Amino acid sequence: MPLAVAHSPAEWVARFGERRPRTVVTVGNFDGVHRGHREILRSVTKRARAMNAMAAAVTFDPHPLKILRPAEAPPLIFTLAQRLAGLAELGLDAVLVLKFDVALSRLSPEEFVRRILVKRLRVAAILVGENFRFGYKHAGDVKLLAELGRQHDFTVVTLPPVVVRGKVVSSTAIRSAVGEGRVEHTARLLGRPFELTGEIRRGTGQGSRLVFPTLNLTVEQGLLPGKGVYATETEVRGRSYRSATNVGVRPTFAGGPLSVESHLLNFSKKIRGGVMKVRFWKRLRDERKFSGPEALRAQIAKDLARAQRFFRRLDRSQARREQIPRA
Repeated sequence: MPLAVAHSPAEWVARFGERRPRTVVTVGNFDGVHRGHREILRSVTKRARAMNAMAAAVTFDPHPLKILRPAEAPPLIFTLAQRLAGLAELGLDAVLVLKFDVALSRLSPEEFVRRILVKRLRVAAILVGENFRFGYKHAGDVKLLAELGRQHDFTVVTLPPVVVRGKVVSSTAIRSAVGEGRVEHTARLLGRPFELTGEIRRGTGQGSRLVFPTLNLTVEQGLLPGKGVYATETEVRGRSYRSATNVGVRPTFAGGPLSVESHLLNFSKKIRGGVMKVRFWKRLRDERKFSGPEALRAQIAKDLARAQRFFRRLDRSQARREQIPRA
């Protein structure tokens, strides 16, 4: 069944009725739906099936810091649509997207649990990380949540963080890795390559005339990889193509606003618009200024060759993994 999405507690009740089932739930921003999130969400689904309950998540839009301390609000790894798609992949039945505003921020931990989790979601169990905080000024922690569980008849389960190469997986760590252009490490933390989404926009045509044709992306997210050239996959019109992507300001052509431009391998169509996705696999080099179009063209030819070699190695590695017998 498709993921059911409610945008307020009242809509949740209206959608599932007065005799709605109890829920196994987790609460968070889930920016990136990274490996740590996925561990909790899989556990939610598993426990919900065992309890004959509904597997659910509560998330917020916009990000709480956007309202509470706008200057400190982080660039987001995922749009709301990407978050919901990620939650759907993990088998959840429903998501409550709470509009985060000043009124919601002022709910005490007890009010948040009683009004939303108990009264509306009829929570039977809640699964959270060990450092989970909730309610006004983050006054609630897992100890208080467990006490509230005893009062309101729900179970609290805390799960340890996921650690990759000695570091705890977190949205903050992922934002740092993306901003530094460390997209291979980002993929390890996310469990998949970092992806930008948006619409194709028309460029100046200068690059196509003088160097290589590219598709330019109008990015939906606020988070971009550090300036440079990357081996990528670009998806247009439902098909995925290996590509090389430049994130930068085009210094060889006198600079300009930050842009994301992909040259697709084995692709010759002219596309003026539509949805585009770019998945970042490997950083190839820093962006730099060249003496002119010919020097830039020679370097891009090398970049494309490096991207092709990378994907050939990736294909061989994946083929070897598929040949390994599974116990």
